[in-house]
Amino acid sequence: MIDRSSPSKLPDATMKLLAANQPIDVAADVDIDDVARRTEGYSGDDLTNVCRDASLNGMRRKIAGKTRDEIKNMSKDEISKDPVAMCDFEEAVTKVQPSVSAADIERHEKWFSEFGSA
Repeated sequence: MIDRSSPSKLPDATMKLLAANQPIDVAADVDIDDVARRTEGYSGDDLTNVCRDASLNGMRRKIAGKTRDEIKNMSKDEISKDPVAMCDFEEAVTKVQPSVSAADIERHEKWFSEFGSA
């Protein structure tokens, strides 16, 4: 299991979306490797936020322009039926920025090499 808050050993491309532990239905057009490349340097927490934001984009599109009463009258299935598409991930990546900088990782790795794990 990947430590989501650790700034060192950020998830590699094959583990990125799995690390987020988000149970989402993904559309066939989603290129997980492309999403992983776009999120290079993101921590597990950052990836959780990308997945969460992407999973909400379909709902946001469905309620856009509707009144409060129209939204209240929509069924749960009507709002959240569609799987998360590649465009949802692309939009989420533009909104969610990595919280760990290269300098943070370098400082952490230097400390780890001097003092070991905590």
